[in-house]
Amino acid sequence: MVANREQLQEILKKANQHARKQAKESGASIYYIKDNKRVREDANGNKFEIIYDATGKRHEFEYHE
Repeated sequence: MVANREQLQEILKKANQHARKQAKESGASIYYIKDNKRVREDANGNKFEIIYDATGKRHEFEYHE
């Protein structure tokens, strides 16, 4: 079976939802890029922007959409 573009998008959407659900249930954070910003979302749904300073040290700030 060859999937068309819409079918592939639906498959990817369901895979993304499943992965997010599994991460949440296991208490793991998920990481992604949104609006050219690195974001960490914890299992409770709290979002943090990840920034690295000039020395490479990682900082997290509350993310506002």
